Amino acid sequence: MASEARRSVRRAPTPSASNVPMAGEHRPRRAFRLPQPGMSRILVTGAAGFIGAHAAAALAADGHAVIGCDSFNAYYTPRLKRDRVARLLDPVDVPCIEADLSVAGTAERLLRMHGRIDTIVHLAGQAGVRHSMHDPLAHVNANVVALVDLLEASRQAGVGHVLYASSSSVYGARTQTPFTETDRTDEPISVYAATKQASESLAYAYSAVHGLAITGMRFFTVYGPWGRPDMAYFSFAQRIRRGEPIDVFGRGELLRDFTYIADAVEAVRRLVRRGPQRAHAEVINVGHRQPVRVLDFVRALERAVGRSARIRFAPMQPGDVPVTCADSRRLDAAIGRWAWTPLEPGLASFADWLEAWDPLPLAAREAAREHERAAEPALLRRSALPTRLGGVA
Repeated sequence: MASEARRSVRRAPTPSASNVPMAGEHRPRRAFRLPQPGMSRILVTGAAGFIGAHAAAALAADGHAVIGCDSFNAYYTPRLKRDRVARLLDPVDVPCIEADLSVAGTAERLLRMHGRIDTIVHLAGQAGVRHSMHDPLAHVNANVVALVDLLEASRQAGVGHVLYASSSSVYGARTQTPFTETDRTDEPISVYAATKQASESLAYAYSAVHGLAITGMRFFTVYGPWGRPDMAYFSFAQRIRRGEPIDVFGRGELLRDFTYIADAVEAVRRLVRRGPQRAHAEVINVGHRQPVRVLDFVRALERAVGRSARIRFAPMQPGDVPVTCADSRRLDAAIGRWAWTPLEPGLASFADWLEAWDPLPLAAREAAREHERAAEPALLRRSALPTRLGGVA
């Protein structure tokens, strides 16, 4: 049974041990504390976001003095963002100010308000390849305009090191793997990817002109607890739990290099600890060179959730890429060997968190059980077939 398989899967560690909040629960925020000896004063933007909240909490736990900001926009439910603040940031004394960095002058006011900032970890931005097709200006404002305003404020304030989020999307539709940082990135196939490529170009220009030390982090499909509802693993899990069909594009043959959230945060922590090497711009892949076929990912998600999926195959969508695969040698050279969480325990930990954060209503639970009973013969037939879960070089 799928539910028995779910119980047997080893869980990955979750970056926070805090309990899951009830809807609307929030703890009082505390003042920006002083860093421990040898640590920095750090501004984390997008601190109510998925990677941002985890990174801000981890940096504070390391002893840095961390201040967060976020726009709390409604791209997905703000309840999730505020719950991240309550459970990840408040317990480690990280205040999170509501601020829209795409409004000119916001970054300068933030830096002036909080005195000396040594490092900025810029994780704010507008995500979503498909969303960028429908609202391109939101992506230009959040990913390009906001970065320029932040870099200008950083230059004027004398910030020592700026790290910012880029994306594996900059590599476009290339199929030669692994993706290395020296590969061409001048053929984006979505507006989202184009804004990330533009961000990298602007960072390079600011570094060349003003001598600002800047590190771009090209994240590869980060997933895990407290994740984004618009991402496939999250939306698939919700639909599988409710017994609803999922649309799998490219007949499930697309390959994705998944990165568990704790691994991505470990990379951010170590890059902050390493500090700027010199006044220049660099880009670094944050991924494991372990691409997984999307159909195999769905099978692993079924085991994590404890239910079978109703799959509807569909053609590739505009903006989709056939494969992502990170060459991690530059990151390894920068920070040393870092954590790798296999997909199965990572998805199991995500499923545990999701069930606690968003318990399935009784009616939906009964409907999903009914579908499970109806699908059991097909599930048993499929389980007798070999499945490929390993990485692809």
